[in-house]
Amino acid sequence: MGNTLNQLQLNAWLLRGRLALLRAGAPVCVALLLLLAGAAGWLWLLPQRAAQMQQMAQPLPTPAALVAPAPPPSANQNLADFYAVLGQQRYAEQQVKLLFDLAAKNGLTLSQGEYKTVRDAASGVTSYQIILPVRGNYPAIWQFALQALRDMPFASLDEVAFRRETIAEASVEARLRLTLYMKDGAP
Repeated sequence: MGNTLNQLQLNAWLLRGRLALLRAGAPVCVALLLLLAGAAGWLWLLPQRAAQMQQMAQPLPTPAALVAPAPPPSANQNLADFYAVLGQQRYAEQQVKLLFDLAAKNGLTLSQGEYKTVRDAASGVTSYQIILPVRGNYPAIWQFALQALRDMPFASLDEVAFRRETIAEASVEARLRLTLYMKDGAP
């Protein structure tokens, strides 16, 4: 009998709850459902948040502990790396041709350039200074210069000068001074 009485009381409470929800309407029911879902989510995430807080309380390792320091390269290694980047002097003409090809690829007009060679006998390095008059639009000239440096890591862009006849003119004249650093062979 006690069990039946508890069952009746439970049914009465469920009936009252259903009637209260029907009287409250759909928006209140949705809000209650969202409230319950939020509380359940909060209770589910609470242990994870506590673990994060505990982990954050621990001291961080120093950068030196994360990265094993590499010994600095020796002078001989630095010199070997320097010579490894240099271009080969026997391919100098091909490098100049590459500049003309890159200019054509970027829609630029190259006039006859000026070339000057300087050899440093002590290091065995020859530098080719190239002055190129270029005509085209401004972004294409920069694209050409950056692509030349990317394709020839032994080159340096020493000077860039721009000139435009009138402000309305789309085409720009530029003068680029590049230096190619090359070696004869093995130093």
